[in-house]
Amino acid sequence: MTVAATVRPAESAHRRRRIRPRRLVLYGFLSAMALVWLFPLVWAIYTALRPYSDTQAHGYISTPSVLSIENFTNAWNQADFPRHYLNSLLVAVPAVIVTLIVASMVAFAVSRFSWRFNLLVLMLFTAGNLLPPQVIIVPLFRLYLLLPLPRLLSDNGLVYDQYLGIILINVVFQTGFCVFVLSNYMKTLSKELTEAALVDGASVFRIWGAVIMPLCRPALAALATLEFTFIYNDFFWGLILMKSGDKRPITSALNNLQGQFFTNTNLLAAGALLAAVPTILVFLALQRHFISGLSLGASKG
Repeated sequence: MTVAATVRPAESAHRRRRIRPRRLVLYGFLSAMALVWLFPLVWAIYTALRPYSDTQAHGYISTPSVLSIENFTNAWNQADFPRHYLNSLLVAVPAVIVTLIVASMVAFAVSRFSWRFNLLVLMLFTAGNLLPPQVIIVPLFRLYLLLPLPRLLSDNGLVYDQYLGIILINVVFQTGFCVFVLSNYMKTLSKELTEAALVDGASVFRIWGAVIMPLCRPALAALATLEFTFIYNDFFWGLILMKSGDKRPITSALNNLQGQFFTNTNLLAAGALLAAVPTILVFLALQRHFISGLSLGASKG
């Protein structure tokens, strides 16, 4: 009896440790997807470390004869990366902050209070995500040429060719997505928190700033990471609404690395990797909050 009792738990443990075919298929699929996603990054690093002369002589799919960081140095100097890094940060950081503040206010209003038009307002902000930027570029371009700005905020007296103009259009297009995410998260918070704060005499802005916003920190961190990436990587608005080359964002620096009749793809790969550094740093800084923000739907509701 004792021997049988010890054998049965061992057999049951062995059965539990056995990997099912379905799980093997899942692991294989996830591994394949990881390789597919990592391949462009690995290929860009491989291309950036090769001189163009070596690629031209042996082809892209070949064993490199030499590896160096010369392409990174040339891209840094030719594209004036420090200036364009600063330009992108001057646009992305304020745009992300303003977007999150405005979106959190709208989400707070439509999710924590019942009023006649809350669903309509939420639908309007959400529907804004379906509007392609190219649809409004002609009237927007003409509007930017007509809208005046004080000389304190603009060196030409207009919204066109100014950082403020790029910030405003990014805020407009990114707010809808943030409202959608934050409103869904705020709905999972207990309404007793709002009611208790109202009973204690707190104002609406005090409830939003002191009660709701601290609880939304994971969602805000996840959105901050995504929005910084979206706005930082934007090329369209900076190209159309900014004519001064020395004021354009980092994506324009990559465009400067392309020649009229010839493009050094190795140099361009190095420039693309350099341009991606700030987004990687932001993700690493907010990684813990970003991952917890992605799992909100699984842990709340």
